[in-house]
Amino acid sequence: MTPHYTMQFFAYEHLPQHLQAVSKPFGDLARQMDEQLPNNPEKSTMLRKLLESKDCAVRALLFKADRPEGL
Repeated sequence: MTPHYTMQFFAYEHLPQHLQAVSKPFGDLARQMDEQLPNNPEKSTMLRKLLESKDCAVRALLFKADRPEGL
């Protein structure tokens, strides 16, 4: 089966090591689910929400609480 188009956004090999550690588990789960589940709207929604979660986790690691206002 051809990978779902969303899978391109779960790549983590290009990231610095500390970001790979956060991103990789999401990519691994996405690949597993992409292989197991049939293509349908629910699978697309699941992958999109997993991608949103991955993005939030990476941003949580990059978060700087002491940024000046407006940044």
